[in-house]
Amino acid sequence: MRVRPILILGLDVISENPKRFAVVSWFNGRLERKGEFTLYRLIRFIQAKRPDIVAIDSVTELGEDLRKFLRALPPETKLVQVTGRPGEQRSLQSLAREHGIRTADRFDPYEEAKLSALLASRGVGYEVLAFEDEVIVRVTRGRSHGKGGWSQDRYRKRVHNLVRDKVREIEDRLRRADIPFDLETEERDHGLARGEFRVYASREELAGLIRPMRGGDVEVRIQPVERAELGFAPLKGEEAVRERRSIIVGIDPGITVGIAAIDLSGNIVALHSERNMPVGEVFRFISEVGHPVVVATDVSPAPGFVEKIARSFKANLFVPRESLRVEEKNELLRGLGIKVEDDHQRDALAAAYKAYLRLKPKLEHIDAKLRDAGLSKKADEVKALVIQGYNLGEAMQRVAARREDRRPEPRQEESGSVDVRPYLRKIRELEERIEFLERENEELRGIIREQRRTIERLERRIADYDEEVRRKVLRERELEAKVKRIEVLEKQLKEAKAVIERLSRDLVQVKRMNVVEIRGSAVPLKVLRVLSWRELERLEREVGIRRGDVLFVLNPAGAGKAIAEELVEKEIKALITERPLPEPVREVLREAHVPFFTSEELDVKRVDEFAVVERETLEGAIEELLSRWEREDERREAEKVLRLLEEYRLERKKELLRRAEEEARAGRKT
Repeated sequence: MRVRPILILGLDVISENPKRFAVVSWFNGRLERKGEFTLYRLIRFIQAKRPDIVAIDSVTELGEDLRKFLRALPPETKLVQVTGRPGEQRSLQSLAREHGIRTADRFDPYEEAKLSALLASRGVGYEVLAFEDEVIVRVTRGRSHGKGGWSQDRYRKRVHNLVRDKVREIEDRLRRADIPFDLETEERDHGLARGEFRVYASREELAGLIRPMRGGDVEVRIQPVERAELGFAPLKGEEAVRERRSIIVGIDPGITVGIAAIDLSGNIVALHSERNMPVGEVFRFISEVGHPVVVATDVSPAPGFVEKIARSFKANLFVPRESLRVEEKNELLRGLGIKVEDDHQRDALAAAYKAYLRLKPKLEHIDAKLRDAGLSKKADEVKALVIQGYNLGEAMQRVAARREDRRPEPRQEESGSVDVRPYLRKIRELEERIEFLERENEELRGIIREQRRTIERLERRIADYDEEVRRKVLRERELEAKVKRIEVLEKQLKEAKAVIERLSRDLVQVKRMNVVEIRGSAVPLKVLRVLSWRELERLEREVGIRRGDVLFVLNPAGAGKAIAEELVEKEIKALITERPLPEPVREVLREAHVPFFTSEELDVKRVDEFAVVERETLEGAIEELLSRWEREDERREAEKVLRLLEEYRLERKKELLRRAEEEARAGRKT
């Protein structure tokens, strides 16, 4: 088998402000000086190289950056304090001498970093534990849904379905890996808006099983649970702990964790509750009390937190057939005659005592048998073996065999005959073991048959559920399409009603105009949107412009003399506008005696591209305007004649004065 190469980095602080480190690497017996690193560069270097161990003589040298440094380490990298756990530390020099490592006469940071790496390579030191064997996995949407609209609703439903699928995928992976967990979800739109797993495993166990996801429709974040205080575990196993008493432990998980422990005689040996107690602290508390052979809960099914504790101790898990009611818990505690501090201690103690009562008849039977066999002093050991699955005979033989193994073996007889008793004892043990395995095999076959029936039943339920979901999805899609179609039709209907209402008003007006026109009391007007050459050509092309036509212009702004002269040449009867005419146009039309008016002066009635004016009103306005112009022209002519006469009179006066002056000059000469 090929052994994976091991990389160890040894560190030591060179300077504090700014903090700089000397780094030496140990790779399968080869030392290499890596140089001087800032904290930032050191973290980047570790994340790139992913060493097995980062060794340092004291983690206090990292100061306030210790927690930041631990969070940045890859999951598989251990931070090791080689000088020992706090309060029991030894110098690097003494440890090096103890393990036969040569040291230099003069110590510098690189020498201390080298010694740290060498000591860690020999299993010296304590791993710094910053995280519990517990991880939070959060599955949420990755993008904002935006506001309103059917498209946003569909996108939101799609994302919630993706979140639900990702939660199911992670749940399936954890179950296949046989890792206990608790799950909280928030349902939304027949999917999930959020899912949060509390997984009772270390970061290393989840590596490759669940991967973080960011930047898409669904985000998966993995957050290890940090310890309140750092722990220290030896790189090499310490001496085996002394034999401890067997206990039954009840656990009530939650924000406040309740723990109760009773021995196999039904005596309470521990009762405790604590808020925000991580799984590692629970494990340590129970280990100090004893060794659990049964871990019990008061609810069914068992929470993942309780499964994790049972798995850690390789203990049997007791789950009641149905969750215990409050009245039943209080009745159990009255039988014990003990008062508890809170509901969490009550629930934990009720679970432990319920498990004990389930085992009590068997345990009392064991006590009676052990008294007859003279093994009463080993009652707890035998009971623990029976609870773990051995029958009473096997457990008693194992305990008796251990006692015999500790006795000195009898000497062989002088004749050289061989003592066959150990072999016979071994044969009996193997026969009993075979019998036990056969019974266990049959039980497991029965469990397999039951599980197969359960799987078939669940598969049928899943198929029925899938069909129901499919029908529901089809109904929702059909309903969504119909609602959308209704919205489109309602919008079209609203627009159509508005058009109908406008056309109805126009129709009434047109009818009135037709009546007026038929009676001969109205004059139809030819409408131009603007007074321009292009619009004039359009009107000429579509309906023509004849002598005596009356034109109606909506916006005459921008027109000049040329287009006014064109209208004069076409000999139109009059020009009506909604806005005042430009002065150059007015001058040309006035000069040519072509009447022009505004729509307000004549009360023009207009519908879209059609307009009419009362004939009597138009004729009267034209007659009045032409008369006024005629009077103005006559007055202007009279003024012109008077001006000419005045000019002639002035010129004649000047001429007479000039002649008089000439005659006067001629008289003086004579």
